[in-house]
Amino acid sequence: MAIIDELRTPLYFAAGTADLAVQQAKKVPGLIEQIAAEAPGRIEAVKNTDTKAVQEKAQARFAEFVGGLDTDLKKLGEQAQDLALRGVGVAAEYAVKAREKYEELAAHGEEAVKAWRGEVAEEIVEIAVVVEPETEPEAKTAVAEEPAAEKAPARKTTARKTSTKKAAAESVEG
Repeated sequence: MAIIDELRTPLYFAAGTADLAVQQAKKVPGLIEQIAAEAPGRIEAVKNTDTKAVQEKAQARFAEFVGGLDTDLKKLGEQAQDLALRGVGVAAEYAVKAREKYEELAAHGEEAVKAWRGEVAEEIVEIAVVVEPETEPEAKTAVAEEPAAEKAPARKTTARKTSTKKAAAESVEG
């Protein structure tokens, strides 16, 4: 059963991803309207920007950056090692987060598939049956008759089988 679950999980992941994509796609028309409303103001802001002042500011920041570089190679090597170790830790953290998101999307996909199939309603009916089982008096009488049938002496049934076959053949012909 675990193999089947392992095969279903990627399919549920794909279904969950598709369902979320559809949900996000429904938001696109509103975003387009919002961007269209904001576009004229942004275009005017860009037109009114003094490009020479922006270039001077960028050059000043670059000069600060170059002047602040540490020329001590030993210190740079230690910083590189520290950054590499941090990178490994961050990568492991992201791997765990990615696995969690994968499983969340698979669970979402399973629910979406159930909703698409209409199984959610069936589960509610099943829960209702468990909570409030149907009582059938016929089932109780059938259970009571079975022990009596077991106590009866064994008979030969070969003659009956033949007569049953003949009666069935006659009913089909007639």
